[in-house]
Amino acid sequence: IGILSILLQQEKVTAPWLAEKFEVSRRTINRDIEDLCRAGIPIVTSRGTGGGICLMEGYGVDRALLSSSEMQAILAGLQGLDSVSGTNRYRQLMEKLSAKASDGLFLKESGMLAGDQHLLIDLSSWYKDSLTPKMELIHDAIRKLQKIEFMYYSPKGEELRQIEPYYLIFYWSSWYIWGWCELRSDWRMFKLNRMSNLRCTEEKFDRRQAPLPDLSADNIFPAKFQAKALFDSECKWRLIEEFGADSFTEQPDGKLLFSFEFSDRENLLTWILTFGEKAELLEPKDLRCELKETAAAVVRKYEKV
Repeated sequence: IGILSILLQQEKVTAPWLAEKFEVSRRTINRDIEDLCRAGIPIVTSRGTGGGICLMEGYGVDRALLSSSEMQAILAGLQGLDSVSGTNRYRQLMEKLSAKASDGLFLKESGMLAGDQHLLIDLSSWYKDSLTPKMELIHDAIRKLQKIEFMYYSPKGEELRQIEPYYLIFYWSSWYIWGWCELRSDWRMFKLNRMSNLRCTEEKFDRRQAPLPDLSADNIFPAKFQAKALFDSECKWRLIEEFGADSFTEQPDGKLLFSFEFSDRENLLTWILTFGEKAELLEPKDLRCELKETAAAVVRKYEKV
């Protein structure tokens, strides 16, 4: 299906290119091409300079080539995109793909996938009303190769940024834009919820060879120090949800001894404070002292209450 999708979008490709794309051997690609031919796909191959693999001119994909489970997976992905789209293009595509379905894959009345579908995806958030217009503007700017400009808010303050947009990314339960930042002269990723006054400029840009961002936890959240804290038993559900069941050990008195590596002191402090009197930070010692001073400052604010 992946090879067929590429052949439908590109005029001609080579077997070595496909092998690199799908991280398989050239022999595997050749076998897959033979399988597609046996399935009735009119594929044309040519050798020599300028040769390659392509579909016969005028060929369109037959929906019957996709099994019910494959179609359901495609529809589930499209439904996820539809949940954050400000247009009906994904909904229209879902209707086109499922219009001839005999097993009721799509219900127009509810907008949900039916049949034996068990995967429902919603990529929206609490900020959907403000998020959707941003995504549509960025999507259009990427397609037209136009720069975007916005005010960006971070722990270091606020700055006006202008970037060349390349990828919209959904990660860590949030949406981001990855692009070339003119202010930093480097690739940067920006969280859409921290952007305001977003606009598409009239300035065009030439597409660069854009690297994909390294989204590994080790790169984004490098461990800098080990934290230990003691939590009341009723906090167990939060520790499991946010850090996993292996992040703590239950003590004889029912308390939970939590241990985890953190990359940011401020995040640890603010996180501990959300538990109020139900948590006690044990280590690092200097951060424990800082937390004590913060708590004292908070108490002073409410002394007259």
